[in-house]
Amino acid sequence: MRQPVVYSFLPARSGQGGDVPVRLSAIDANRHSATPKTRYAFLTLPDYSMIALANAIEPLRMANRVSGQDAYEWLVVSPAGEPVAASNGLMMTPTTRLADALNVDLVFVCGGTNVREAVSPALVTALRRLAAKRMPLGGLCTGGYALAQAGLLDGYHATIHWENLSALREQFPRVLFSDHLFTIDRNRYTCSGGVAPLELMLKLIEAKLGPQVSHRVSEQFIVERIRDADDRQYVPLRAQVGNVHRSVIAVASMMEANIESPLPLEQIARHSGLSRRQIERLFQRHVNCVPKRYYLELRLKRARELLLQTSMPIMAISTACGFKSPPHFSKCYRGHFGRPPTAERQPRRGPGSPDAPRPR
Repeated sequence: MRQPVVYSFLPARSGQGGDVPVRLSAIDANRHSATPKTRYAFLTLPDYSMIALANAIEPLRMANRVSGQDAYEWLVVSPAGEPVAASNGLMMTPTTRLADALNVDLVFVCGGTNVREAVSPALVTALRRLAAKRMPLGGLCTGGYALAQAGLLDGYHATIHWENLSALREQFPRVLFSDHLFTIDRNRYTCSGGVAPLELMLKLIEAKLGPQVSHRVSEQFIVERIRDADDRQYVPLRAQVGNVHRSVIAVASMMEANIESPLPLEQIARHSGLSRRQIERLFQRHVNCVPKRYYLELRLKRARELLLQTSMPIMAISTACGFKSPPHFSKCYRGHFGRPPTAERQPRRGPGSPDAPRPR
């Protein structure tokens, strides 16, 4: 019988209810038979995001099932050991005290709405004690705020939900916040909210059990493509500039609607009722980018989606995204993403590579 505070799922046996497990080959099973168990603790703060927590836990459960072994265990914890209400009003049980989460490999702080009110001096002290013990720490959704407030992200690259990005960049200038889906920097694992924790866990599963297991987990969850740390969370322009700058949003919407045949800035100016100079000043002030660069990045992001999600030839993609020729497209793509378009369709080095960061 399992300990009451530990969630641990094994593959269903023949004749039992539930899904039929997807089995690895005998070679894979033998290769992973001696894999040590990894234990994660999820520290739930008041009003935490339930979808972020579920998307972190479920890949671990599925990894156990498809690998045919008990590779992961996880604990849901709170500072006092009492179940904490998520932002949807639901609670996770069983929940144990953070102080009783012994011999875990990584502690994720799970945040959500009202995270500022949820971070108490006692919580900051507890997190600093964990860090002093060299415990790897992570944050899901707004959980990174608690780590930043404790000074545990200073000098680290980190990710947080886009709604909090601008404010926290101002509040914590020593933290290198980005708009990536997730970030692994040494012993810090931070992730934006929603379904992005699923992507982070798939990368950690790949590092521990190999790409075959992570891909089978993604297949079970009907995930068409495992997004990478290079992928960025979508930050609505409205969230960047605010509702008062409707002219910027209108110009950006015009650009988004004309990807295949990019409009000259003079034509955009005529349609928007602004001068070219006004558009340039607005974008420089509120988007920190000239309009031409913003338009180019829109087209390159669309091209990357087509490269990763379709089998379209690169020549067709370059045309669909408004580039004069494949060489011009390749040059712009490499300049923005640091690699040529062809590299997107080749196997990449994931976190399982020798120099990639791993949980303790």
